[in-house]
Amino acid sequence: MVRRSPLNPLRAVVRFGPLSFSAALGRGGVRTFKREGDGATPRGLMSVVSGFRSGSKRFAVPSPVALRRVGRRDGWCDAPAHGAYNRAVRLPFAASHETLIRSDALYDAVLVLNWNYQSRARGRGSAIFMHVARPGYAPTEGCVALKWRDLVRLLKVIRRGDVVRVV
Repeated sequence: MVRRSPLNPLRAVVRFGPLSFSAALGRGGVRTFKREGDGATPRGLMSVVSGFRSGSKRFAVPSPVALRRVGRRDGWCDAPAHGAYNRAVRLPFAASHETLIRSDALYDAVLVLNWNYQSRARGRGSAIFMHVARPGYAPTEGCVALKWRDLVRLLKVIRRGDVVRVV
């Protein structure tokens, strides 16, 4: 469960079994009606669909979720009008997209959450991930972000299909 902090609407506590971690939320807070580009973390139930990791930064993280190694040619389409909307794509890619290899550590290990993924609707939001937080838990673009060490602890126990509930 991801529960928004009563003291800061851009922060949360993530609980999974006996584990509990601080987290960053989207710059747009938590919203029931998520839209592409609003910076909000969607309220609701999202299962873990898959994961990926940077092959160039940190060690391979042991996880029951297969973490696909990504490289310089991997991206994620965030163009609502494109057929590959909210899907992994190969770069170069003409439509609007996000690059999965970053100069910072945010995508060193990532869980892909089922927000507008298995059943896509144009403009309902894309690339909702659980990933590494910026220093000081700076807000995300809509994802849930944890400190590296906390994400590693979670990756050791979370499984594909486990549900993340944002309230």
